[in-house]
Amino acid sequence: MTIITNSEAETISEGEKLGRALKPGDCVALRGGLGAGKTAFTRGLASGLGISMCVSSPTFTVVNEYAGEIPLFHFDMYRLESENELFDIGWDDYLERGGVCAVEWSEKAPGVFLSGTIVVSIDILGGDSRRLEIATDGGIRPGFPAKGGDMPC
Repeated sequence: MTIITNSEAETISEGEKLGRALKPGDCVALRGGLGAGKTAFTRGLASGLGISMCVSSPTFTVVNEYAGEIPLFHFDMYRLESENELFDIGWDDYLERGGVCAVEWSEKAPGVFLSGTIVVSIDILGGDSRRLEIATDGGIRPGFPAKGGDMPC
């Protein structure tokens, strides 16, 4: 599914729509360059999960935890050198805790994601405009209509 947003607020709103559709154990792999909007999208995910805490990039802490009915575990792989470092901080444990994992710079650890991971690729089109590509396993996430209908994002 491809979505064009024209402001940070619209990017956050699309994240919120996806967040409302997520369930415990879901994993969202975020891809995009510096300033693409990965953290803004994650703010929306948190809002959609009913989390009202201020969401910030965990660049220096690697993971931030946000409590909620469904907790959000927000990872940033930017400073990690290998997938092994993610396992060193307890990646497997986070996957089993019944929350949602959102992982910025997920392309740095392609081997850690399970089947069914939702991949959100964000491209800067210019100014505040972004192209969001949302897919899983090479296709559209089950339950998300590709065209028309009530789309959750």
